[in-house]
Amino acid sequence: MNDIALILPEVSLLALACVVLLVDAFAGKRSPELTFWAAVLSCVIVLAEVARFVPEAAMFGFSGTLRIDVLGVVLKTFVLVLVLLSFFYAREYFSKRPGEIRGEYYPLALFATLGMMILISASSLLTVYLGLELLSLSLYSLVALQRNSVVASEAAMKYFVLGALASGLLLYGMSILYGVAGTLDLSELLVKVANLESQRLLLTFGLVFLVVGIGFKLGVVPFHMWVPDVYQGAATPVTQFIGTAPKLAAFGMTMRLLVDGLEGLAEQWQQMLIILSVLSMGLGNLLAISQRNFKRMLAYSTIAHMGFMLLGLISASANGYAASMFYITLYALMSMGAFGSIILLCSAQSEGDQLSDLAGLGKRSPWFAFILLILMFSMAGVPPFGGFWAKWSVLKEVVAADYVWLAGVAVLFSLIGAYYYLRVIKIMYFDEPESPYPVTGSADLRFLLSVNGLLVLLLGLMPGGLMAICQAAAIPYSP
Repeated sequence: MNDIALILPEVSLLALACVVLLVDAFAGKRSPELTFWAAVLSCVIVLAEVARFVPEAAMFGFSGTLRIDVLGVVLKTFVLVLVLLSFFYAREYFSKRPGEIRGEYYPLALFATLGMMILISASSLLTVYLGLELLSLSLYSLVALQRNSVVASEAAMKYFVLGALASGLLLYGMSILYGVAGTLDLSELLVKVANLESQRLLLTFGLVFLVVGIGFKLGVVPFHMWVPDVYQGAATPVTQFIGTAPKLAAFGMTMRLLVDGLEGLAEQWQQMLIILSVLSMGLGNLLAISQRNFKRMLAYSTIAHMGFMLLGLISASANGYAASMFYITLYALMSMGAFGSIILLCSAQSEGDQLSDLAGLGKRSPWFAFILLILMFSMAGVPPFGGFWAKWSVLKEVVAADYVWLAGVAVLFSLIGAYYYLRVIKIMYFDEPESPYPVTGSADLRFLLSVNGLLVLLLGLMPGGLMAICQAAAIPYSP
């Protein structure tokens, strides 16, 4: 019963996701709002259960396969808040495009959230894989929801094939580690890795395959092939979902595998992450410049941002982990707002995802042009917006770890990346609008998008609160 009490939020989410599925099956077509509110209520209940218990020290359940600690609680809280926000954005999209209402979106998103929560709390190679597969299979189905769209079906197939390959490689790496260390438990693996100097080569070989799996979930180069096609091909609410909460879960998986289990191989995985980081920042920023589709541009932007986020992990310090967590949380908020702007622009006839759809937004809707300006400046790392402090925090830690050259490379690519964010602002304020009509959206969407953008600005003006939370989550990793 003590074990069940530790995973009460996960058990509740599983039960509530099944209830939402039944609600959609019996009342979805007659009352899609009922499915939406059932999903929202489910998130609120689970969020309350997660937030009510913050352990002072790490607690383990189910024979050490699950770990409940401050890092896990904070990440789960952020994930559930992002999922809750994504549901409100999705409702607006489905109301604008009634032919594409898919009640399956909500239960699938809840099952994906369950996978994220298991992944964040994993303390065994077995539970890491279990959470990852539950998350991945739900995301494959979400991408394929638009059954009449050839582009969405193609994106789902690419995502599925590449995801299966990445999962296989990850599982192969886990089998090597198990064969060498004789344990699936990450806490035991941490101890054994430190005592297996003679097997260091084999352990490093297994680590390579683990990094491949991590790289795929984060979408970093050279495991990024699925990102542009999936971001462009999936329905905008699905793209928004994939680009926000699962990134935090992937960060949690990275912490569990590389820090909780393989910290003894830090010298090896630091070198691997440096390569992935430099390639991602370079290729992501350079390829984003040539894009004309807003969602595809944001996909390459994501690749670059994930490369930037890795800088904090490369420092292999508690402050570095906190900086990376701060970065990825702020990125998820910025990404949510950017895709929310696309939902605002979409209509029954158009997805609203071309850069040309932003033309003249400054005249058609000055307020929401200003909100998108905040988000673009923040993504570019311009002060005083939140993105500036996110980049500053990881750069500070990578310099403290004596990788000054790497910080220089990151700043260079960040300057290159500023071009395509500024281009969006130029299109909004200086290009003539294709449509003279004002932008329309429900009161819910207008309020949510406004709060989303202003929160990014507020975190830029007062970043201390969020950074303090991230540092509290990273305290256990202090020497």
